[in-house]
Amino acid sequence: MRNRLRTLAACLLLSAMTPAAWAGEPPSIADYGELPDVEDAALSPSGSYIAMLATMDGQRVLMILGRDMTVHRRMAVGALKIRSFDWIDDARVLLVTSQTQSLGFGFTTDKHEFHTATIVPTSKDSEPHIIFSDDRRVPDAIFGQYGIRKRDGKLSGYFGALEFRRNHRNDYEFDHGRPHLYRVDFETNDARQVGPAGPEGTDRDWIVGADGEIAARFEINTRSGEWEIRGTGGKVIRTGTSPSGRTSLIGLNYDGTSLLYSDRDADNVAQWYELPLAGGAAKPFLADADVERLFWDDETGYLRGYLDAEEGPVFLDPAHQDAARKIRRAFAKYDMRMVDWTGDFDAAIVRTSGNENSGTWFFVDLASLRAEGFAWERPRIAPEQVGPISTFAYTAADGLEMDGILTLPPGREPKNLPVLMMPHGGPHGADSEQFDWWAQAYAARGYAVFQPNFRGSTNRTQAFKLAGYGEWGRKMQTDISDGLAALAKEGIVDPERACIVGASYGGYAALAGVTLQQGLYRCAVAVAPVSDIKAMYNEDYRGSGSQRITKAALLQQLGPRDRWDDVSPRRFARQADAPVLLIHGRDDTVVPYSHSHKMANALKDAGKSYELVTLAGEDHWLSLSETRRQMLESAVAFVEKHNPPD
Repeated sequence: MRNRLRTLAACLLLSAMTPAAWAGEPPSIADYGELPDVEDAALSPSGSYIAMLATMDGQRVLMILGRDMTVHRRMAVGALKIRSFDWIDDARVLLVTSQTQSLGFGFTTDKHEFHTATIVPTSKDSEPHIIFSDDRRVPDAIFGQYGIRKRDGKLSGYFGALEFRRNHRNDYEFDHGRPHLYRVDFETNDARQVGPAGPEGTDRDWIVGADGEIAARFEINTRSGEWEIRGTGGKVIRTGTSPSGRTSLIGLNYDGTSLLYSDRDADNVAQWYELPLAGGAAKPFLADADVERLFWDDETGYLRGYLDAEEGPVFLDPAHQDAARKIRRAFAKYDMRMVDWTGDFDAAIVRTSGNENSGTWFFVDLASLRAEGFAWERPRIAPEQVGPISTFAYTAADGLEMDGILTLPPGREPKNLPVLMMPHGGPHGADSEQFDWWAQAYAARGYAVFQPNFRGSTNRTQAFKLAGYGEWGRKMQTDISDGLAALAKEGIVDPERACIVGASYGGYAALAGVTLQQGLYRCAVAVAPVSDIKAMYNEDYRGSGSQRITKAALLQQLGPRDRWDDVSPRRFARQADAPVLLIHGRDDTVVPYSHSHKMANALKDAGKSYELVTLAGEDHWLSLSETRRQMLESAVAFVEKHNPPD
């Protein structure tokens, strides 16, 4: 029976990935650059419905499908920036979107990304409703989600919300930016505050218990870093000091009697602890596991399991663990993610990608051990057009072991290839063996693409992540070029035909590769890059409301201030030894557009070769299909011009 699921999944995958036929020419840039035909999917609590964000007949829609793929609702969403959606119950979906808003005088930042939650009924006979839209005291934006709980037989959602104050004209106006905790009755849309915001100079957070009451409250002083946790009956059960503000609540344990929180030890390494809600000693939690993700029970908020980087999903319930093991074994050939599942674990949605797979979605019926492919992200990219993906291990100049993801051109011998170095953003992130639309677009045009997991990445130990602190433009940068040297030594790439491309921190690294480093790259493509570290620090510090804990955290990560100018590409524009392409969204609230604009001016003043592409209405995450495609078209054309593949 176990082999049946594996075999069926493999057969379905082969048939699912055959819509396109390879005629010798690579797919178009749009096939890679536009948003995928399927962006996300979620399974209703009973497993009777699937919610799916997809592009159908050129129109982007949120669809509600039955198990037989019958369409129950199709709602056009156009260019809405959809951040998440999940089921409330079988009758309703909670849809979270965001939009960029310019702020007026007196705010700590010029623009902010505001999130809105909308209840979307399964039936097309009922209209969607925006959370908080009926209450003048509260803007219709959410500032955090705290779960869905059942109270008195009815479902309520818990959200962070701001409150307006009534002025002398009997109007409502902005008061402060510290969120309160609100409970929203999904039947009546009645919204009530259940947890007040903390006093000025503090940040406050909550955990909502299975009964819909506040189970725990966390509060930290944003100047001193002193914090406390309150548990049962509002009793203080833990206190401490975190000068960099790196202590936080995580959630409830497996049976709801204890809470989980994160704190730093004496070596600044993040550790998880379990603390009884009634008070008592805290003890380490999952200290020996390499946890990538936690799994929670939607009804109670209790922990159900976690995703181990090596072992895969680990569930407390033996039956759930057995089901997860079968699913993982069935899709072992690919980068696999269990996206969603029913409460009793009799059905799940699985997404796969990787070699010969540009993104496939499966419905898995664990009772019958059947897996059915129901959606494909890029059906115009045939299996043989997916560039081979593998992990390439190498050693940095100082002896630190690391790796990266190597994507090769399909159908070409991996020998003496032109190469693109593509460091990830973050910098605390990591790349893995999955289909990457940006890397694959270049591979389809004859380039090897290497995505180095440099020190500071999250694919190894905490010590490896912390090794990146203070190393912007230094060892984090040479880790990238050390990867280029290692690939060249193996004969895979031609080091004389290399460019460096990246976004966010990766964009910073691209700029650093042709300003702080010399003689390595023929060109650099920097998307939404940081170009000046001092400017980034000032923006982040100001945006936090000048919190001392934010200041301490930034200084910890970036190192001493007197070293920042030495590794800021904008200050070394005169040293740029290759053409530079800058691409930036106007609505970027993470790295302001000014970073690219000022870098372009510095390159211009220095008489260097550069281009600046402005993406109208685009944010930091390239959320819009049209501007994402514009970015990729510009980037590919630039690289082909300055580093031809043949």
